[in-house]
Amino acid sequence: MNHIKTGVWFCMLWSASPALAQPPIRDPHTRGYVRATELPDSANPSPGANGNFIIGPTHNPAPESTVQANVPQGTIYRFTMESKDSKIYPGIAREPKTFGTPDPENPARLIVTTSHPAPYTRLVTVYVPKQYVPGSAAPFIVGADGPDYLLFTVLNNLIAEGKVPPMIAISIGNGSGDAQGSERGLEYDAMNGVYAEFVETEVLPLVESTCGVKLTKDPAGRATMGGSSGGSCALIMAWYHPEWYHRVLTYSGTYVNQQWPYNPETPHGAWEFHEHLIPKSPVKPLRIWMEVGDQDLFNPNVMGDGMHDWVVANENMAKVLAGKHYPYQFVFARNARHVDHKVKMQTLPEALEWLWKDYHPAN
Repeated sequence: MNHIKTGVWFCMLWSASPALAQPPIRDPHTRGYVRATELPDSANPSPGANGNFIIGPTHNPAPESTVQANVPQGTIYRFTMESKDSKIYPGIAREPKTFGTPDPENPARLIVTTSHPAPYTRLVTVYVPKQYVPGSAAPFIVGADGPDYLLFTVLNNLIAEGKVPPMIAISIGNGSGDAQGSERGLEYDAMNGVYAEFVETEVLPLVESTCGVKLTKDPAGRATMGGSSGGSCALIMAWYHPEWYHRVLTYSGTYVNQQWPYNPETPHGAWEFHEHLIPKSPVKPLRIWMEVGDQDLFNPNVMGDGMHDWVVANENMAKVLAGKHYPYQFVFARNARHVDHKVKMQTLPEALEWLWKDYHPAN
């Protein structure tokens, strides 16, 4: 099996704004942030603990984040999906080096005039553990911005250790681009159930037929994960379709105002999660793990709407999840940037173990 290092997602506008190239280092004890337990350097929260934690500044990889030759290695399958074959996402793109302008009558709304239909090819990479029993309905995790070979390595090791159930991992590539007006932005930042419906009706059937597996229908046996907009997408999938997904794992989740096209029902995009949706909705059957870095993104946009601080957004998420008594674990990482790979190598094994801690297969 080939293993390649997973990358870090960078916000297109961040690199385009030299004045913002160095985000401020946020103190986890800032007034207004959640109270959190500070752990010894290099330690992770216990997989049995809920709540808020501070880790770092050193981020050593967990043993499970590296290939262990003495454990069973899963099988990796790859296939592509073409935009012309999708009934849900036929494809769009934003012209290179263009973005948008704030609506002068509503600065929280971005006007994009350079987005147009465009084709894409999507790579889907599927991990099937050695322990999978053919014909059985397996639990699975769907990940954004694939392929995520670190996830596959961690699963090899955790499954062998008996810390998570043998599960299939479906790592789906995005349809290209970033943020408003792009295919990736349309898929990941839109506050609706469309992307989950795309996965359910167009991706999962291909996984089953191509890889010779059966995927569980039990929402307790289904998880979503991602980083940046892929992280907000992971929660969006479960929030709008809790009948399909009960478990969510996010790194540097984009719980900010990045939705496009504008939707008056959720005018502030994913910022609405902590502003209105979670506080004002009945509790859903979700279990949520989140991480943010002390140097995470800070207003890398032209809108100036006060809803583009990734640290504040994730801190607010922790507050509202606690207020509604959700099972959650929130990790604030010192010495860490946006979707920081070294933090992921330190925390992903523990995060997955926490995420699946209460899982019991349906009879």
